[in-house]
Amino acid sequence: MSTKHTQYEEILTKAPSNRKRTIAIVFVFVVLIAISLPFVSADKISERGITIASNILKNFLSPNWAALFDFSFKGIPYLLLETVCIALLGTLIGAALSFPLAFLASRNITGERVSSIFVVIITIIRTIPPFVYVIMFVQVEIGAVAGILAFAVTSIGMISKLFIESIEEIDKGVLEALDSSGATTFQKIRYGIIPQLMSNFLSTILYRFEINVKNATILGMVGAGGVGAELLFAMSNFRWNDAATLIIGIIILVLIIEYFSGKMREKLING
Repeated sequence: MSTKHTQYEEILTKAPSNRKRTIAIVFVFVVLIAISLPFVSADKISERGITIASNILKNFLSPNWAALFDFSFKGIPYLLLETVCIALLGTLIGAALSFPLAFLASRNITGERVSSIFVVIITIIRTIPPFVYVIMFVQVEIGAVAGILAFAVTSIGMISKLFIESIEEIDKGVLEALDSSGATTFQKIRYGIIPQLMSNFLSTILYRFEINVKNATILGMVGAGGVGAELLFAMSNFRWNDAATLIIGIIILVLIIEYFSGKMREKLING
């Protein structure tokens, strides 16, 4: 026992000391906080504002529970279903468009020159915020159509990027064997790549669907349809009880989607 204790002491004495690094990190954080504090001002906080905020909180704590069981076309369950459908259709369209783009942007499929062009295109798509897409598509038609189109385009950036990473990490031996047998690019994709990556592709699509469901509420506030628009109307008209009920419905929906999506992705990854 004493021998083991001695060995542990020797290991601890030989271990490198991180004290200087820790002090440096703490110092940097303190400096950043000191620089940020002058930009934070509490002068404009008034008693009236605090009273209004407390009243809003009280109304949030007493939601309209009956609205959760209103199954009419204007009820919360219908709005939540519409939100899921918008996110699902947008994700599927985005995934379908990402599929060819990812292969064209993969260096081990099309080569350095061709792939660079499509990587730039995908990067540009990813750079533009989702709000910009919604505002553009709202000019076409306000509501669900604008939401579906916005989710489709925004999904391309993330799904394509993850698809490309998966494609470029595949077993090169399979591609070399297909090359030696005279296979075309399409045949290499059909017989050498898709069978290896299908589970990863489906997992990526499910993950993006989760994100789109969460973002659907925010984008709905700017005209993308679904529960977000109703939440904005409730808050604009100071119907905080209804707003609280809508938020509870959104939380329940997100938890359900995350649970089942997580289970499905786990099965896909683990086979």
